[in-house]
Amino acid sequence: MHLPCPPTLLRRLACNVYESLLLIALLFVAALPFVVFTMLLPPDLGRLLRETLLWLYLFVVAGAYFTLFWRKGQTLAMKTWGIKLVSTTGKPLSNRQLWQRYLLACLNLLILGWWAALLRKDRQFLQDHFAGTRLQQG
Repeated sequence: MHLPCPPTLLRRLACNVYESLLLIALLFVAALPFVVFTMLLPPDLGRLLRETLLWLYLFVVAGAYFTLFWRKGQTLAMKTWGIKLVSTTGKPLSNRQLWQRYLLACLNLLILGWWAALLRKDRQFLQDHFAGTRLQQG
């Protein structure tokens, strides 16, 4: 079976830059209600707890953004750059695959994933290998 060519690393880098801009805007808007809500909490709650809750909230918002769009195979940035996420089995992407890919991408902070894509024969990110997904042009 012949697999479609993966997108070039340059195309993926451009997509990631665009994705970062979209994600910054999303997280900025998502943070506003959280900040307003925490202003209503008792002041003795503590700065560290508020910041921890904010980071956790933003982590979940970003995860929801990616997993909801990946379910259809593409985020807006991926669609713009002609990149599609598919399952290696050919079946629809599962919630487990989507969240696993998101968590692994966050854990390796994209650096190990990029090295893997550079060194692996199939040019796929590490998170795709472990989540049973792959990127293809489309």
